[in-house]
Amino acid sequence: MKNETGATTAKCIGVLGGLGPYAGLDFVHKVFDCTNAATDQEHLPVLLYSFPNAIPPRVEFLLGKTTINPGYAMGELLVRLAKAGASVIGIPCNTAHSASILDVALDILYKSGFQGQFVHMIAETANHIRTAHPAAQNVGVLCTQGAYHSKVFDMHFNRYGLNVSYLEDEGRALLQNAISNSSYGIKAFSSPVTDRAKNDIGLQAAHLAEKNADCIIMGCTELPLALSGTDFQGIPLLDPTKILAESLIKAFDATKLKHNH
Repeated sequence: MKNETGATTAKCIGVLGGLGPYAGLDFVHKVFDCTNAATDQEHLPVLLYSFPNAIPPRVEFLLGKTTINPGYAMGELLVRLAKAGASVIGIPCNTAHSASILDVALDILYKSGFQGQFVHMIAETANHIRTAHPAAQNVGVLCTQGAYHSKVFDMHFNRYGLNVSYLEDEGRALLQNAISNSSYGIKAFSSPVTDRAKNDIGLQAAHLAEKNADCIIMGCTELPLALSGTDFQGIPLLDPTKILAESLIKAFDATKLKHNH
C-alpha cells in the first residue's frame, strides 16, 4: 500500500480514537495487553488517530439536539487511517456504532477503495456473549442516552437471541452525568475518575444486577475507567473495548493473541 506521497506504508491495526480521548488511549493499552509479545519488536503495529476536535458530539446528534452527523467526520478520518496503512480498523465508541452514524462513516470509508476489514465492536460483543456465556439470556447494558435512543445494542444482541435491559429514566440520566457532566463526569475527569462518578456508576450497575441480568455490559468506553474487574456482585462484567482489542488482533494476526490474560 502507498500513502498520498507515493511512499510504501506498512500494514497496521487502525484505531479511530478521540471518542473520548482517554477511552481511545485505554483501548490501545488493551491491544498491547492482549498481544502475545515479550519484546518491543514482537508487538503489533498500531495506529491511533485521535482528533476529538474534529468529531461532533454523538449523543446530541442521536437525541436530535443537532443535525450535524458525526459520521461524516468519522468517515474522513477512517479514510486517512486506511491511507496510512490500516488494514483492520476498529472504533472504541459504542454510541458511534449507532446505525445513523456508523453507516455514513463506513460508506465514506468503502467508497474510498478500502479493501481491509472493519471490526464491529458491538457485533463482536454479542458474539462473545453467546460463545463465552452460552446460557445468558438477559443482558444489562450501561450506556449513553444516545446509544439507548438508537437501540444499537438491541439491534445486534437480539440477533443472537439476547434480551437487553436498560436503566430507568432517572438512572440513565444519572449515568449520563457520570460520563459527561463537566463538573465531575469521566470525560472531564478521566485521570483519576472522581469518586462521585464512580459511586453513581456503581449504583446504576447495582440496579441492573437487581433486574436479574445474566451479564452486564459496560456500553460506554469511558466506563472501564471507573469500573474494574470481570464481575459485578457475582455477575459477569463485560468490556466491549477489550473484546474489540482481541478481535482486532485476531483479524490482523491470530497467532499474536494472548490467551488467559
